[in-house]
Amino acid sequence: MPRWVYGFGNGSADGDAGMQALLGGKGANLAEMDRLGLPVPPGFTITTDVCHWYYRNGRSYPPGLIGQVRDSLARLEAATGRGFGDPLHPLLVSVRSGSRASMPGMLDTVLNLGLSDATVDGLAREAGDERFAWDSYRRFIQMYADVVLGVDHDAFEEELESYKDEAGYLLDTDLSASDLATLVDRFKEIVAEATDRPFPQDPGEQLWGAIGAVFGSWLNPRAVTYRRLHNIPDDWGTAVSVQAMVFGNMGTTSATGVAFTRNPSTGERALYGEFLINAQGEDVVSGLRTPQYLTRSGAAAAGSDAPSLEQLMPELFAEFRAICDRLERHYRDMQDVEFTIERGRLFMLQTRGGKRTAEAALRIAVEMADEGLILPDDAVARIEPASLDQLLHPTLDECAPRDVIAAGLPASPGAAAGRIAFTAEEAERLRSEGHDVILARTETSPEDIHGMHAAAGVLTTRGGMTSHAAVVARGMGKPCVAGVGSIRIDPKARTLKASGRVFGDGDTITIDGTTGQVMAGLVPMREPELSGAFATLMGWADEIRRMKVRANAETPSEARAARAFGADGIGLCRTEHMFFDDGRILPMREMILAETEEGRRAALAKLLPMQRRDFTELFEIMHGRPVTIRLLDPPFHEFLPQDPAEIDTVAATLGLEPERLAERLKALSEFNPMLGHRGCRLLISYPEVAEMQARAIFEAALIAGRSTGAPIIPEIMVPLVAARAELDFLKARIDAVAAAVMAETGRRFRYQVGTMIELPRACLMAREIAESAEFFSFGTNDLTQTTFGISRDDAGGFLQHYGQKGILKFDPFVTLDRGGVGELVETGVARGRMARPDIKLGICGEHGGDPDSIDFCEELGLDYVSCSPFRVPIARLSAAQATLRRRAR
Repeated sequence: MPRWVYGFGNGSADGDAGMQALLGGKGANLAEMDRLGLPVPPGFTITTDVCHWYYRNGRSYPPGLIGQVRDSLARLEAATGRGFGDPLHPLLVSVRSGSRASMPGMLDTVLNLGLSDATVDGLAREAGDERFAWDSYRRFIQMYADVVLGVDHDAFEEELESYKDEAGYLLDTDLSASDLATLVDRFKEIVAEATDRPFPQDPGEQLWGAIGAVFGSWLNPRAVTYRRLHNIPDDWGTAVSVQAMVFGNMGTTSATGVAFTRNPSTGERALYGEFLINAQGEDVVSGLRTPQYLTRSGAAAAGSDAPSLEQLMPELFAEFRAICDRLERHYRDMQDVEFTIERGRLFMLQTRGGKRTAEAALRIAVEMADEGLILPDDAVARIEPASLDQLLHPTLDECAPRDVIAAGLPASPGAAAGRIAFTAEEAERLRSEGHDVILARTETSPEDIHGMHAAAGVLTTRGGMTSHAAVVARGMGKPCVAGVGSIRIDPKARTLKASGRVFGDGDTITIDGTTGQVMAGLVPMREPELSGAFATLMGWADEIRRMKVRANAETPSEARAARAFGADGIGLCRTEHMFFDDGRILPMREMILAETEEGRRAALAKLLPMQRRDFTELFEIMHGRPVTIRLLDPPFHEFLPQDPAEIDTVAATLGLEPERLAERLKALSEFNPMLGHRGCRLLISYPEVAEMQARAIFEAALIAGRSTGAPIIPEIMVPLVAARAELDFLKARIDAVAAAVMAETGRRFRYQVGTMIELPRACLMAREIAESAEFFSFGTNDLTQTTFGISRDDAGGFLQHYGQKGILKFDPFVTLDRGGVGELVETGVARGRMARPDIKLGICGEHGGDPDSIDFCEELGLDYVSCSPFRVPIARLSAAQATLRRRAR
């Protein structure tokens, strides 16, 4: 019979840290901590295989599971000396989820399971604390009803607040045992009214209800959204860990908390976390109570007067610090741990790799390499490339004036500004309308995940540094300011009140997640500085990677940004973008509207010096690095006026009759210009355009070579080639221009002519095309369009539905479709090398900045990828990681 359950406890375990796929991250790490001899409450883990079975078989359980759980419960009873459902010595358990990838707050948990009318008195007698027992029962009913029975959580909160108001209480801790017993009765009434059934008293029924609810939470909307946003496969499933309860809510010698072995925001090597006296774990992260700092230094830095754990329980704190150090050395990574202190005894409830900001991840990786914990290769491998995006965008200008209206906790660094959104749905709507958004909430919950994703930043009035908002925002790389107690948010009135001022719909605020400040209006930003740990790690990545990384750039500012971000050259200069400036669009239109070659050449002569200056500046900025320049690609109609008033203005400027211009516009219009008279087809019809651009390129290369002293070898790329004859025709014209420039200047120079492979036929005919082409650059944007038959500009309206319904696992315009488009690229690579073994190969679509697509390019042995300048660091790191993976195979 298959094994469905793995136990742990008392220094031995059936599993270990290497079994995360089967036991989930929580179960595997609990087993590992037990093996290390750490104080872990005993328990058992039901595997992810059961989750798979559960969904494949109509939410039923596999044969043998019930018996294995019964046997594991018996071992747990023996280990604890308690009985499950025993009214004198009751065993209470937690039932927790555990995916192999951390999904904080997305899946469900039930604590204090096993409490009932029959066991609550026994718990009170054993603990010697009647209030504790009834408080635990109250918590259990509320959590179980919400998670398992589907009763609205707010119904219990409203009853609790109403009771406190009636009794004149301010805090939950003001409630006596008698008060809590009364609340338990009221809570059971709420359950009975909502479900038409009494609250379950049988512990076995409670346990299987909780197990089913945790497995069921794998497909709840917030979990599905989280996995989609973080590229976690849906078929991984979750494990379920059942563990003996330990209690942090047993008085002033008990506590619970969460900690990171290093600062998750900055990466500083210092214990970082929060705790609460006389509380359970959910209290720390829920934001309902303000937690205290673990360390003296943390409290001092935050200006908190509340005593730290280091001050209140110095011996336990020293034990906890030693365990954290040991865990970090063992796992060789910063750890996120949960702990409980029960009447002066420390228990470890969880450890996992801690989520961190990109800044912290870089610092931690580099410092751990310097400390000898890991190798530089390990440091490069463990940084999520996409996370670098957090570092590549502006932050607040320190010199700019700030209209500070409030301050809270700096929960996730960086800065953001936008219109206030009071709900997750509103944040999504405003973002879809093109607005930057700040999601402002009293506190966030897992149901807000879609709004947090849409928002530029998050603001909450409650919660600490380890609250849901803080943890999720850090994982997303979004700024977050939490616990701004001086702000009052009223989502119904749609107002935010601060410093005696009221902000509402349409108002803009700025948040600084590094300082915790909240400001009215828009504060100017400044460009990032990429030095320190970033520079060190990227230097290691550059030493490792095989592929070059170029940038798509056609303006001087883009080229300079590309250089600053470490680009090895320009992989795509789209020359059509150079013709839309005010001083150029008119001669461009004059050329297009000319009815004779002589007229076109006269207009092109006006454009030649402009193009020459453009290319000269690009060559000078890149200083000898390769620059690939694509000849004119879009159809002529894109450069012409469409508005009637603008048509009249252009006609008057060019001395044309408006009717004649309208006729010309009609003649140039196409039903499907994307597949029409563009690219090499346009240049074959009007070769004088290619000749002008080639001359500008060659003359610019000579000028830049003289000014920089660096040899310039321009790469001229012919777009949209489907047949060798097309390339041969234009290459002959380019070669003739090169010969003429050499004769006129008396100087010889080198250059290359290649093509952009962006049509399926070009991939299939690559062997013939490579006989003429000296390089291929796969234009994967258009290749994806022509392979799928989907317009990228129109796909957004339905591709999201494909993703939601599992038809496509990813957007093929973001991540290269290996099965279809990828096979065409592979075919083009192989056939091109047949004709020209040393052919230079790269890609220049948006996929050039996507880590998964870069990994595919490494598998094919491409020479380079090219992407937007701001994605160059992401591509450099991704290329290094792809090299490491290839070496490991």
